[in-house]
Amino acid sequence: MKKLVAFFAVMGMLTFGLTQSVMAQEEAAASTEVVDSAAVDSAAVEEVAVAEEPAVVEEEQTSLHKELKTKFIEGDAGFMSLVAIALVIGLAFCIERIIYLSLAEVNTKKLMAKVEEALAKGDVEGAKTVCRNTRGPVASICYQGLMRIDEGLDVVERSVVSYGGVQAGYLEKGCSWITLLIAMAPSLGFLGTVIGMVQAFDAIEAAGDISPTVVAAGMKVALITTIFGIVVALVLQVFYNYILSKIEALTSDMEDSSITLLDLIMKYNLKK
Repeated sequence: MKKLVAFFAVMGMLTFGLTQSVMAQEEAAASTEVVDSAAVDSAAVEEVAVAEEPAVVEEEQTSLHKELKTKFIEGDAGFMSLVAIALVIGLAFCIERIIYLSLAEVNTKKLMAKVEEALAKGDVEGAKTVCRNTRGPVASICYQGLMRIDEGLDVVERSVVSYGGVQAGYLEKGCSWITLLIAMAPSLGFLGTVIGMVQAFDAIEAAGDISPTVVAAGMKVALITTIFGIVVALVLQVFYNYILSKIEALTSDMEDSSITLLDLIMKYNLKK
């Protein structure tokens, strides 16, 4: 009897141990599955978020484009087209001037150092070659002065001053059209404003009522055309001021180089 009780006690302990072991394994597996499912869920959330970000950006860009297009149409396509044409033509002139002025810029100090080196050796032709092989108005003015070097300092000075005026005219070419378009853009916007107000009053007259709904369309046209005209004028004004700064810098280089060339010619004549 005691052996039987001991046997059942041992079997009960083994069964309890096995049960606890199985339960522990099941709990570990369950926790692993929870962790894995949480990781999967977080990865899925991240993927959805990553997938949604470009969609949101694309939607914002599309909405902005649509909004501009809608406002352009609402602002009376006729006058808005005129404002857009003024912007395109003005930007074309600005880009052309910026490219021309950028190509006209050279290292003036280096150029005059080479000219001085050639004149110090008495090599006038070498100085002419240096100027001829260098682009820009500064080199052209120096070349014109060196071409008259045998006719006296006064002739060289007059030649440099005259040709400097010609080069300054080349630098400012097309700027008058930019100023015209800067003035025209807001004027076209204001013209659209006046026409929008006329449309608003026509609507009031036709409806026999002065409610906001009647005048809203005409007022919208007036405000939208004014806004676009002012924006176009501001954009062109920024480019125009940048162009003027480059012209002033080149003009200053031309004047300094002219004075330096005259001083070098005086030194060259004294040596001769």
